[in-house]
Amino acid sequence: MNTKLTLSINQTVIDEAKEYAKSNGKSLSNIVEEYLKSLSNPHKSNKSKSTRTLVKELKGSVKMPKEFTSYKSLLQDALLEKYLKK
Repeated sequence: MNTKLTLSINQTVIDEAKEYAKSNGKSLSNIVEEYLKSLSNPHKSNKSKSTRTLVKELKGSVKMPKEFTSYKSLLQDALLEKYLKK
C-alpha cells in the first residue's frame, strides 16, 4: 500500500530531480522510493562492498611498463601535447 509523504526540499533541487526522473522514464516518487530502499537494504549496499573487494583482489594483477611513471604524469604529458601542439 502506498502512503503519501511530505518533504521540504529546495525548489531548484525538486525541478532538477523532476527533469532527471523524466529523462530516465521514472517518476520522482519511484526514484525516492528506490533510494530509500537502498538505504535500508543491506544486500544492495553489499554490492558496492563486493566491488571494492574485487578491485582489491585485482590490484597488482596488471604489470605496468617499466617506463610508466604515474597516471598523473601521463595525463600531464597528454594535456601538454594537446594544448601546446604547434
